[in-house]
Amino acid sequence: MKRSLHILFFALIVLNSCGIYSFSGTSIAPDVNSISVVRIENRAMRVNPALSNQLTEALKEKYRKLTKLTIEDMDSDLIVEGEINSYEISSLAVTANEVASMNRLTISVKIRFTNKKYPKEDFDRSFAEFEDYPSSTSLDAVEARLVDAIVEKLTEAIFNATVANW
Repeated sequence: MKRSLHILFFALIVLNSCGIYSFSGTSIAPDVNSISVVRIENRAMRVNPALSNQLTEALKEKYRKLTKLTIEDMDSDLIVEGEINSYEISSLAVTANEVASMNRLTISVKIRFTNKKYPKEDFDRSFAEFEDYPSSTSLDAVEARLVDAIVEKLTEAIFNATVANW
């Protein structure tokens, strides 16, 4: 039993020290040290004034917490930039009286990712997430909660696409 634990411990040290594998699920090359998250501009027709800053800061916090990368303003190994291109409310389930019983808030973001050390990993991709809410509730009453949940989903998707290679 002790021998198995020693082998497991040694394997974990080797995997963690190689620099490519980490227990946070990232796969960042050992020579990549920094990331810039450029302010995500809000170019949607309907604008939530706090959304741009909220998404940008959530991305920075995610990289800060789950990677060893330093957050830089300029001249970094990785660059994440983009814009919010859609902030839409749509009706979902329509009742027999032709009234929507559910509404959906959808936020779409276009992200450009640049890896200066490994340009093959660069991409230009759109991400969209949504949250549903009852139409009997006004958007004003639930907007902050919905936006928080959508930003969390977007941040996770962008993080995974940029440094987790999923």
